[in-house]
Amino acid sequence: MEGALTARDRVGIQDFVLLDAHTSETAFLGNLKKRFSEDLIYTYIGTLLVSVNPYKELDIYSKKQMDIYMGVNFFELPPHIYALADNAYHTMMTEANNHFILISGESGAGKTEASKKILQYYAVSCPSTTLLDSVRDRMLVSNPVLEAFGNAKTLKNDNSSRFGKYMDIQFDIQGDAVGGHILSYLLEKSRVVHQNHGERNFHIFYQLVEGGEEDLLTRLHILLLCVYVCVRGAAYTQLATILTLFLTLTLTCLHSLQHLFGIIASVLHLGNVQFEADSKGYATLNKNTELRWVSTVSLVILWTLCNDTIPFTVDHAIYARNALAKAIYGRTFTWLVNKINDSMENKEPSRKTVIGLLDIYGFEVFYVNSFEQFCINYCNEKLQQLFIQLTLKSEQEEYEAEGIGEKHRGIISVLVRTHKWQPIHYLVHYF
Repeated sequence: MEGALTARDRVGIQDFVLLDAHTSETAFLGNLKKRFSEDLIYTYIGTLLVSVNPYKELDIYSKKQMDIYMGVNFFELPPHIYALADNAYHTMMTEANNHFILISGESGAGKTEASKKILQYYAVSCPSTTLLDSVRDRMLVSNPVLEAFGNAKTLKNDNSSRFGKYMDIQFDIQGDAVGGHILSYLLEKSRVVHQNHGERNFHIFYQLVEGGEEDLLTRLHILLLCVYVCVRGAAYTQLATILTLFLTLTLTCLHSLQHLFGIIASVLHLGNVQFEADSKGYATLNKNTELRWVSTVSLVILWTLCNDTIPFTVDHAIYARNALAKAIYGRTFTWLVNKINDSMENKEPSRKTVIGLLDIYGFEVFYVNSFEQFCINYCNEKLQQLFIQLTLKSEQEEYEAEGIGEKHRGIISVLVRTHKWQPIHYLVHYF
């Protein structure tokens, strides 16, 4: 359909570079709309891939589709994320050096799903042995585990990544995937103690409270903790999946998993700990049952929160309690990432090349923006600048060096001229 010249008026052009030299932002968006209306969510800008989230399932990610794009010239077939993944892999093998894929865009644009598609493609396209299958399985299952602990529902996105992730996929000289490493950035810990209206905490809290077995919840003293709204059937399935993935990753044994859930439960109980002011206005621990359910270590720390060298007021004690909850959860997330890295580590001394995959958190504007969200938005703006500088801007400079006039530079000039570091939020860029 895309290849037929007669269909271009209906489905648009699959490479924005082929638009009229006198193109405008309106023409750019018009071409994007034509393609989107025909479920053609991918469009090239040269070697860049633009993606629009269809917000529905499309039958374009099957094993058959993967086979079609394996080893094919980048521009030979219609735009697809598999083409980009395949091109990065074969370029890495040909040049014998490292490459990386940057995924950026507004929250809900489909960045996390795009990174999953790339990993799935490499899992299928790379040579297969028992050892390599184990490595690839751990790479794939690390995603839902990290999503459970690092993703949350926001106003714009039901599965928003509240942390940044950079994954190194390591390949040996034969092109086999032999290991991986994950580097996480700036987990939004403030979400543990505060969410805007209509938003939720990290998924794992709901999966535990609504999906945990009765005996587990009884041991954690959260069986009657009815502070969340969640469909139990879905949450039960999600928690069971997380447990299975933990064992697949060989992260820990079942006994250690109970301790992990105990830490998550202690964060929940911390949120219900209250303070009262004594006759001097200093904070004292309220005699409520929640204190019994916090771990011994946390209880000792809680006692120090309102009995420091300088006694705390109630407000200061609440602030310290929240800081403790955020610190516990942040350290737990760091431990989890480290355990995943240990499970994927390749200790062979042989030379390896790497494809880096950066799945950064999305730009969002909330009713109340935390400092972490400010950092997230700032990071997105800087990434957009880097994206323009390394791709479109360099292309424009090459035009200038070759004496190609402004009116002949087409879409490159339009994007550089109209960008002004204000992201085209509903697009996702890859390079």
